[in-house]
Amino acid sequence: MEGRKIVSLTQNRADLRFPFPERFAERVSGQKIVRLGRRAKFLTVELSSGEVLVMHLGMTGRFTVSGHATARYKHETGTDPAHDHVVIVLDSHDIVTYNDPRRFGFMELWPAEQFQSYPRLMAMGPEPLSNHFSAAYLDTALKGKKAPIKAALLDQSVIAGLGNIYVCEALWRAKISPKRLSQSIPGQRAARLAPAINDVIAEAIEAGGSSISDFASASGELGYFQHRFAVYDREGQPCPACGTTIKRLVQSGRSTFYCPSCQR
Repeated sequence: MEGRKIVSLTQNRADLRFPFPERFAERVSGQKIVRLGRRAKFLTVELSSGEVLVMHLGMTGRFTVSGHATARYKHETGTDPAHDHVVIVLDSHDIVTYNDPRRFGFMELWPAEQFQSYPRLMAMGPEPLSNHFSAAYLDTALKGKKAPIKAALLDQSVIAGLGNIYVCEALWRAKISPKRLSQSIPGQRAARLAPAINDVIAEAIEAGGSSISDFASASGELGYFQHRFAVYDREGQPCPACGTTIKRLVQSGRSTFYCPSCQR
């Protein structure tokens, strides 16, 4: 998409989680895509108009890039065209379609020169794969926090972009109980946790993500990291390290999977 011109944008409904920007199709159509980016779970498209298109997939959102305009990618990916809410046609004749059955995703436009003040990103913590994230950072960020470590890691102001699956897997690798208070992590536990987070994310990216219910890449391919889960979604099964039965509990409305023997 980078360097391509957006020939047209078709908006098939008035809103997703939030209403679309005013004159959305008019403001995006005809613009050149200067740069694609990402911050946490937000996708960004810098446009030649001086605006940034900010996009979030929510729970079930998916972008699919199909071939030329005659291709009917729906037959290849199994998505329901009734949920195709935004369709972008590029000057290469490729089609980029946003499909979202539950409509928890959203799209917004923000001036590029003011993007540092975009409110949804202002309180974000560091990216886990960036140079700003380390055991030393965790020592500082978790000091004095009384929340369970599982909840703290899902707090986007602590670390940007971590989700439930990868937090469960990282805590298992670091041998840390999800119930342990965050303030007890600094020191040796943080030294185990930081590289565990990085390793889990790197391996998941290499495997194409985790396809549990509806995730697929922009080409329609499924991810395979779910076949490597040590604890996530494995309640009642043996821990791959010690054989103890994996347990499940609910924390902040989210399922947590862990080994009660390995994780302390």
